Amino acid sequence: MIPYETSLKFMIGGYAVMFSILVIYFVSLWVRWRNLIREWQALQEEQEN
Repeated sequence: MIPYETSLKFMIGGYAVMFSILVIYFVSLWVRWRNLIREWQALQEEQEN
C-alpha cells in the first residue's frame, strides 16, 4: 500500500495539474472571445463604409 504522505502528494499534484489546465483553457477562451469581438466590430465598421 502507498504511504499516506506519498498519496497526498500525488493528490495535490493531480489537483494542481487539473487547475492549471482549467486556467489555460479559460485564458484561451477569453483570448478567442476578445478576438471575436474585435473581428465583429471590424466587420460592422466595414459594412457601414
